[in-house]
Parts: sequence; structure tokens; C-alpha cells
Amino acid sequence: MAPLTSGNTRVKEARKLHRRSERSARRCFLADGPKAVEGALATVLPSGEPCVVEVFATVAAATQYAGLLGGAEVVLVEDRAMDGLSDSVSPAGLVAVCRHLDVPLADALHGELVVICSDVRDPGNAGTVIRTADAAGATGVVLAGDAVDLYNPKTIRASVGSAFHLPVAIERDPAAAVRAARAAGLQVLAADGAGVVDLFADDALLSRPTAWLFGNEAWGLPVELADLADHRVSIPILGRAESLNLATAAAVCLYASARAMMRA
Repeated sequence: MAPLTSGNTRVKEARKLHRRSERSARRCFLADGPKAVEGALATVLPSGEPCVVEVFATVAAATQYAGLLGGAEVVLVEDRAMDGLSDSVSPAGLVAVCRHLDVPLADALHGELVVICSDVRDPGNAGTVIRTADAAGATGVVLAGDAVDLYNPKTIRASVGSAFHLPVAIERDPAAAVRAARAAGLQVLAADGAGVVDLFADDALLSRPTAWLFGNEAWGLPVELADLADHRVSIPILGRAESLNLATAAAVCLYASARAMMRA
């Protein structure tokens, strides 16, 4: 069969998933690139359904990534059709239509180290935090409040497959996420530049089961939300930089906790 063109109905329907409203209505999203597609193909949802609905690939990509694709059925498309499916500047030629995989809030709050992001707006930051949480051994991430869409292609791509590796919950109310974390037996540590607890000064605190709470990239945590945490923790700034960006702060805090837990 000849590769599908950009005017093909299946391609056009998949391309609509670039819109958040369409993703929400259909509960499907696009996983763009080999890492995302590999993670999606390896994922089975709690319902028992495979995460992947269908895979689109150019002829060149289907050959290049044959090992990654295994026995998956692949829909071949023309290069121009792939340009419309991928939002990458340099498409890898591989995009999968996937079912939503977010979990209920309680399912993301199991284990000893989890992340709650409140009002994170940048998809690159959100994806990088998910990737970092995965690398640091966290067992779940919550995107809370007025957060970027988990299924934004940039979020999925920035997670480099980690969005498929650990539970991610979506919760509209950040305060509810904090209260649920405490009810699950986790202390809540708010990353706050004005915090009175020094991240480097209290390994005993960091060794306890913890939910790290991070705020918006620009304005941080609202006072009323930070007040719900057990402690406000500051990262020492040893040089002249004003602050750290969200993803970097998350990496420092999560690895500080992971290190303390390993030594406890």
C-alpha cells in the first residue's frame, strides 16, 4: 500500500490531536519521536488496553527504527504528512496516537518520594521535572492547578519517555493534592527561596517519606499553599545567581532526598 498523504482522513484526524480540546474530548494524544513511541509501545494501561492506538511512520523511519517498533503495525505516511503530525523542528518520522495514561491522584502518591507541581506552565519544564523525578527514583508526579497539559507534545517529548514510566496524576486543586499527600503519610516540603530550612542542613528531615511541592516558574508558590506544607525548604545560592529555574530546583531537591533516603 502506498504511504498515506496529508489529505488522508486518518492523518487528518490524528493531526487534530495537536489541539488540547481535541485531546481532552477523545482522550488521546500524540507521542512524537522514537523515545516517546518506544515508551508508549511498552505501556499497558490499568484497563488492560495498550497505550498505543496506531503508529505513523515515514518509509525511512520505519526502516531506521524497525528494531524499536518490533512487531507493531505501522501506518506508512509521506514526509509531508509526517510534517503535519509532528510539531518538532526536525521530525524523526515517527509518531504514535496514544490513549491518555494519567492516573487517579491516590495512585501517584504511593511510595516514599513524589512530586507535586503547582501551576507549572512551560511544557519543557513539566516534561523535564517528570524525567528528573523518574531518574531520582520518585514514584509519582502530580500536575496540579492551572498546569500545562501533560499531553502537550512538548511535555511528552521533554520527558524523554519518563511520562510512560511512572504514574502522573492531574489535579485541579493544588491544596487538595497537598492534603492527599499528607493523608497518604508523606511529609510535604515546599521548595521556597524564603524557606527557613536549609536543604543542605537536615538529612534526617530529607530521609522521611516526602512529597516535594514546587510552584510556578515565575511567581513560585502562593503563601496559602506554601502554608499547607510541613516545612519550607530553601536551596542555598552559593554564587551571585538570583535563583534556579524550576527544573533545576526540582533536580537538586529530589536528589538531596534520594541521597538522604539511601543513607538512612
